[in-house]
Amino acid sequence: VTNPIADDPPQDGVLRYFTSLDESLMERLQRRVPDARFVKAFSSVGSRLMVDPHLAGGRPTMFICGDHDKAKEQVRAILGDFGWDAEDLGRSTAARAIEPLAMLWCIPGFLRDDWMRAYAVLRPGPATT
Repeated sequence: VTNPIADDPPQDGVLRYFTSLDESLMERLQRRVPDARFVKAFSSVGSRLMVDPHLAGGRPTMFICGDHDKAKEQVRAILGDFGWDAEDLGRSTAARAIEPLAMLWCIPGFLRDDWMRAYAVLRPGPATT
């Protein structure tokens, strides 16, 4: 659930990060503790929606990534128990894309005190004629 949030305050509601798009905090942590089985999850949602996120649009999607398939399977199971769909984006390098979602998620919170929302991946249903 960690994100590389800098000490500087948000600008126009946009968080500032101490990493770049070429390196995520998750990658830094994985290099620092290579035997740990990190899985990126819960980094773009507030604590009030982490468990049983009852939202009008249905089940939200949690984007995950990590270098250990068994660890990701465990996180996927936890997410299911908590009421989430999991979207596995691959290895830890995908955290470079997942971590900035927290910036996007926080903008309405900082600007309008709107913290009760989550992302969802929508796919087409069966074709209708």
